[in-house]
Amino acid sequence: MNKAFDFLRLHKEVAFATVENGKPRLRVFQIMKLEDTMLYFVTSPTKAVYCQLQKNSAIEILSMEGNISVRLWGNAVFDVDDDIAREIYATNPVLPRLYKHYTDLAYFRLNLVGLDYFDLMPTPPLFEHYDF
Repeated sequence: MNKAFDFLRLHKEVAFATVENGKPRLRVFQIMKLEDTMLYFVTSPTKAVYCQLQKNSAIEILSMEGNISVRLWGNAVFDVDDDIAREIYATNPVLPRLYKHYTDLAYFRLNLVGLDYFDLMPTPPLFEHYDF
Protein backbone atom coordinates (compact mmCIF):
# COMPACT_ATOMS: atom_id res chain seq x y z
CA MET A 1 0.00 0.00 0.00
CA ASN A 2 2.89 2.38 0.69
CA LYS A 3 3.96 2.24 -2.95
CA ALA A 4 0.48 3.41 -4.00
CA PHE A 5 0.68 6.50 -1.76
CA ASP A 6 4.29 7.14 -2.78
CA PHE A 7 3.07 7.07 -6.39
CA LEU A 8 0.28 9.57 -5.59
CA ARG A 9 2.77 11.94 -3.93
CA LEU A 10 4.58 12.13 -7.27
CA HIS A 11 1.46 12.13 -9.48
CA LYS A 12 -0.99 14.59 -7.94
CA GLU A 13 -3.13 15.17 -11.03
CA VAL A 14 -5.93 12.65 -11.06
CA ALA A 15 -9.05 11.81 -13.02
CA PHE A 16 -11.82 12.64 -10.54
CA ALA A 17 -15.28 11.12 -10.98
CA THR A 18 -18.52 12.14 -9.30
CA VAL A 19 -22.15 11.26 -9.95
CA GLU A 20 -24.88 13.58 -11.21
CA ASN A 21 -28.42 12.35 -11.86
CA GLY A 22 -27.16 8.77 -11.91
CA LYS A 23 -24.48 9.50 -14.52
CA PRO A 24 -20.71 9.70 -14.04
CA ARG A 25 -19.02 13.09 -14.33
CA LEU A 26 -15.26 13.14 -14.86
CA ARG A 27 -12.70 15.93 -14.64
CA VAL A 28 -9.04 16.43 -13.75
CA PHE A 29 -8.35 17.39 -10.15
CA GLN A 30 -5.21 17.90 -8.13
CA ILE A 31 -4.50 16.27 -4.79
CA MET A 32 -3.79 19.32 -2.64
CA LYS A 33 -2.38 17.47 0.35
CA LEU A 34 -1.60 13.84 1.08
CA GLU A 35 -0.97 12.88 4.68
CA ASP A 36 -0.56 9.16 5.41
CA THR A 37 -3.69 7.74 3.72
CA MET A 38 -5.66 11.01 3.82
CA LEU A 39 -6.12 12.89 0.53
CA TYR A 40 -7.33 16.50 0.55
CA PHE A 41 -8.96 18.43 -2.27
CA VAL A 42 -10.41 21.89 -2.82
CA THR A 43 -13.06 23.35 -5.09
CA SER A 44 -15.22 26.42 -5.39
CA PRO A 45 -18.69 26.20 -3.86
CA THR A 46 -19.99 27.75 -7.10
CA LYS A 47 -18.83 24.84 -9.29
CA ALA A 48 -20.94 21.92 -10.44
CA VAL A 49 -18.61 19.42 -8.77
CA TYR A 50 -19.41 20.95 -5.37
CA CYS A 51 -23.15 20.61 -5.99
CA GLN A 52 -22.66 17.02 -7.16
CA LEU A 53 -20.73 16.15 -4.00
CA GLN A 54 -23.39 17.74 -1.81
CA LYS A 55 -26.04 15.50 -3.39
CA ASN A 56 -23.90 12.35 -3.65
CA SER A 57 -20.56 12.24 -1.88
CA ALA A 58 -19.31 9.14 -3.75
CA ILE A 59 -16.08 9.76 -5.66
CA GLU A 60 -13.47 7.72 -7.48
CA ILE A 61 -10.06 8.91 -8.57
CA LEU A 62 -7.43 7.46 -10.89
CA SER A 63 -3.79 8.35 -11.38
CA MET A 64 -1.66 6.74 -14.06
CA GLU A 65 1.87 7.03 -15.37
CA GLY A 66 3.47 4.50 -17.69
CA ASN A 67 2.59 0.99 -16.56
CA ILE A 68 1.38 1.96 -13.08
CA SER A 69 -2.07 3.08 -12.06
CA VAL A 70 -3.69 3.75 -8.70
CA ARG A 71 -7.46 3.85 -8.29
CA LEU A 72 -9.15 4.97 -5.05
CA TRP A 73 -12.78 5.38 -4.09
CA GLY A 74 -14.80 6.55 -1.16
CA ASN A 75 -16.75 9.60 -0.07
CA ALA A 76 -16.06 13.31 0.08
CA VAL A 77 -16.19 14.70 3.62
CA PHE A 78 -16.26 18.47 4.11
CA ASP A 79 -14.84 18.56 7.64
CA VAL A 80 -11.29 19.78 6.91
CA ASP A 81 -9.64 21.55 9.83
CA ASP A 82 -9.16 25.28 9.36
CA ASP A 83 -5.38 25.01 9.79
CA ILE A 84 -5.19 22.48 6.97
CA ALA A 85 -7.40 24.67 4.75
CA ARG A 86 -5.09 27.64 5.38
CA GLU A 87 -2.03 25.49 4.62
CA ILE A 88 -3.50 24.21 1.35
CA TYR A 89 -4.38 27.74 0.24
CA ALA A 90 -0.98 29.16 1.22
CA THR A 91 1.10 26.41 -0.41
CA ASN A 92 -0.69 26.32 -3.76
CA PRO A 93 0.38 29.28 -5.92
CA VAL A 94 -2.72 29.11 -8.14
CA LEU A 95 -5.38 29.40 -5.44
CA PRO A 96 -4.49 32.92 -4.21
CA ARG A 97 -4.44 34.15 -7.81
CA LEU A 98 -7.97 32.90 -8.40
CA TYR A 99 -9.59 33.44 -5.01
CA LYS A 100 -9.12 36.41 -2.67
CA HIS A 101 -9.34 34.46 0.58
CA TYR A 102 -8.99 30.85 1.62
CA THR A 103 -12.56 30.92 2.93
CA ASP A 104 -13.84 31.44 -0.63
CA LEU A 105 -13.19 27.74 -1.23
CA ALA A 106 -14.62 24.42 -0.06
CA TYR A 107 -12.07 21.95 1.32
CA PHE A 108 -12.76 18.24 1.54
CA ARG A 109 -11.02 14.95 2.13
CA LEU A 110 -11.50 11.50 0.69
CA ASN A 111 -12.94 9.10 3.25
CA LEU A 112 -11.20 6.14 1.66
CA VAL A 113 -13.14 2.89 1.15
CA GLY A 114 -10.88 1.05 -1.30
CA LEU A 115 -7.67 1.23 -3.30
CA ASP A 116 -6.33 -0.74 -6.26
CA TYR A 117 -2.68 -0.65 -7.31
CA PHE A 118 -1.75 -1.97 -10.77
CA ASP A 119 1.74 -2.45 -12.20
CA LEU A 120 1.68 -3.94 -15.69
CA MET A 121 5.49 -4.17 -16.02
CA PRO A 122 6.16 -7.49 -14.27
CA THR A 123 4.99 -10.85 -15.60
CA PRO A 124 2.44 -11.60 -14.36
CA PRO A 125 1.25 -8.02 -13.73
CA LEU A 126 1.03 -6.93 -10.11
CA PHE A 127 -2.42 -6.20 -8.72
CA GLU A 128 -2.98 -5.22 -5.09
CA HIS A 129 -6.38 -4.41 -3.59
CA TYR A 130 -6.98 -2.80 -0.19
CA ASP A 131 -10.21 -2.22 1.72
CA PHE A 132 -10.33 0.46 4.40
